[in-house]
Amino acid sequence: MPAENAPITISIERTVDPARIAQATAWMQTGINLATTYPGFLGSGWVRAGTDSTTWHMLYRFADDAALLHWEQSPERAWWLQSGSAFMSQHRSERRTGIEGWFDEPTEVTVEHAGLAAAAPAAPPRWKQAVTIWLGFFPLNLLFTYLATVLIPGWDTVPLALRVLLMTLCLTPIMTYVLLPGVTRMLRRWLSPTK
Repeated sequence: MPAENAPITISIERTVDPARIAQATAWMQTGINLATTYPGFLGSGWVRAGTDSTTWHMLYRFADDAALLHWEQSPERAWWLQSGSAFMSQHRSERRTGIEGWFDEPTEVTVEHAGLAAAAPAAPPRWKQAVTIWLGFFPLNLLFTYLATVLIPGWDTVPLALRVLLMTLCLTPIMTYVLLPGVTRMLRRWLSPTK
């Protein structure tokens, strides 16, 4: 059972009338602007699947269940949804809670396709996750160690705990935001082969 005060991310797939793209764009931004006024709102965004695609994806995140419920039951949201019903239809909604890793299944996932529940894709086996992380971490750690030793005079004399602290402070954001997403994209077919 997920913690009640865990952040919740909602992912929604919508189809847009291709003749009303400009109106749909303004409508999506209006929804984001309305949500930002609610306590516990952590962020939102939307993307189109492609230049000519009528499939749009919207994400929004709230601090906890209570904040999300406050937004979802609000008259502003009801008005906003109704105002887009003529040119926008929702096909899929996914709700995630908990702290998800790059591969781990979330603590709770609810996926709906046109109102019917569906199973979320399975996470890759742990050994594949470990190999993928190692493929990013080993070369990054090796490069950092080499550069620090060559470029920072006295690096070898810095106490071990401080060196490890500095390395992890520098390498964790690089690993999280640059290397791991790149490695997982490169290994996508190996991590989750199609059946």
